[in-house]
Amino acid sequence: MAAASYDYEDAPADYDGSADARASSQDLGYDPNFVPDSVKSFVVHLYRHIREKNVYEIHQMYETSFQSLSDRLFKDTPWPSVDAVAHYVDNDHVFCLLYREMWFRHLYARLSPTLKQRIDSWDNYCSLFQVVLHGVVNMQLPNQWLWDMVDEFVYQFQSFCQYRAKMKNKTEQEIALLRQYDQAWNVYGVLNFLQALVEKSMIIQILEREKEGLEQFTATDGYDYNGGSNVLKVLGYFSMVGLLRVHCLLGDYHTGLKCLQPIDITQQGVYTSVIGSHITTIYHYGFANLMLRRYVDAIREFNKILLYIYKTKQYHQKSPQYEQILKKNEQMYALLAICLSLCPQVKHVEETVNSQLREKYGEKMIRMQRYDDEAFSIYDELFSYACPKFITPSAPSFEEPLVNYNQDAYRLQLKLFLYEVKQQQLLSGVRSFLKVYSSLYLSELATYMEVDEPTLRTILMTYKHKTHAVDSDGKITSNADVDFYIDDNMIHVVESKPVKRYGDFFLRQIAKLEGVINDLDRVRLD
Repeated sequence: MAAASYDYEDAPADYDGSADARASSQDLGYDPNFVPDSVKSFVVHLYRHIREKNVYEIHQMYETSFQSLSDRLFKDTPWPSVDAVAHYVDNDHVFCLLYREMWFRHLYARLSPTLKQRIDSWDNYCSLFQVVLHGVVNMQLPNQWLWDMVDEFVYQFQSFCQYRAKMKNKTEQEIALLRQYDQAWNVYGVLNFLQALVEKSMIIQILEREKEGLEQFTATDGYDYNGGSNVLKVLGYFSMVGLLRVHCLLGDYHTGLKCLQPIDITQQGVYTSVIGSHITTIYHYGFANLMLRRYVDAIREFNKILLYIYKTKQYHQKSPQYEQILKKNEQMYALLAICLSLCPQVKHVEETVNSQLREKYGEKMIRMQRYDDEAFSIYDELFSYACPKFITPSAPSFEEPLVNYNQDAYRLQLKLFLYEVKQQQLLSGVRSFLKVYSSLYLSELATYMEVDEPTLRTILMTYKHKTHAVDSDGKITSNADVDFYIDDNMIHVVESKPVKRYGDFFLRQIAKLEGVINDLDRVRLD
């Protein structure tokens, strides 16, 4: 159902949040206390299935029924209020919190929430997570729903920070509310909830024990088949992805990757059981590695996920997430184009992905190699299109004049990225010479590059620095496809030989041949 997965576009530019969504809904004939029979039936059955721990039926109702009812009855209005449906479900406190979580998600996806509704949604998440952390939760919920909770929690935090940063057109009433509820969607509160879910669930220890064969978590997709609950464990697991995403939004890539470390993303895991989780994990993992100059790691994972989407996207066409899958797919191709332009390691890219990439960005990638003003504008364009929506988590200044600062974090990250690209400008010349020679004197290369020897040594040291990065284990690894060492005044070049892959080519030719044979079989000879 996750109609609010991934990064959403901000509210329309002319929306200042002052119009009350609920009031406008009532103009359309919305009555929060009116519960249609189909909604009554939906909540009664969903409540029963949750009590019976019937995960399959919960998943069907959550993924299909909620979506179809929303399309049919609540396209432009919120669902009935929780007070209106509570008595159909024995006023069950936990179910009402879950219902409100879905209610707010639908509101964010279909309408523009008011400031008060944003604050109310924060309060609901606080209550829901407090119950999970400190209460006794005896439920089994589908992984899709548990992922959506974490995903939506981070999205609404991001959305609130963007909304709060647009101070210019805020009304006095909104400013008064922001002052009054200054703890709502506080960055420390968000990080503390996610970290608390990780720690209380003991998911890191569970994953460690699984490696030793003492636990089964991944094999059961996180579900508990012994009558227990999967809610805390799986929320804790997905919270590690949530922490990665929040730290990426804040520009703290090292901490983000550290939070994800307990999950081995080179293997299938619970994160791959939900398509939204899979894509979000790899997108942010790849982006963080790109910003830390670990280009090979980013290229390797982008290649795998893009190949996976290429092979499976037709199965998600009816999913409400389909458009977001396609959007993230395009963004990751743009990030892959950046990685390969800064670190030409095409040997890590499958032929299918490479041909799609050349189709989309082939011309731009050629121009990006020139490092002139046009190249920088392309780097700027691709980064701006594909980067996360960075946030400034600090509270605004309420002093006059009120200014918008929602673009500040993005501009800072773009500036840092383009500064890195600028530093790579000299290296393209070095690399082109190193590819031609197996060895040459320093004086020769200095002459070719029209610099003196001390300057050349500085450039070569810069090349070494920029083509090496520190990995997650603290080891220095090389990103270079052409490396070298200096012995006395002689440069010796070491080029890594790409492994030629023929498998993809032959598979495609076999598929084509089978197609031709099938066509011939259909031709009836007179």
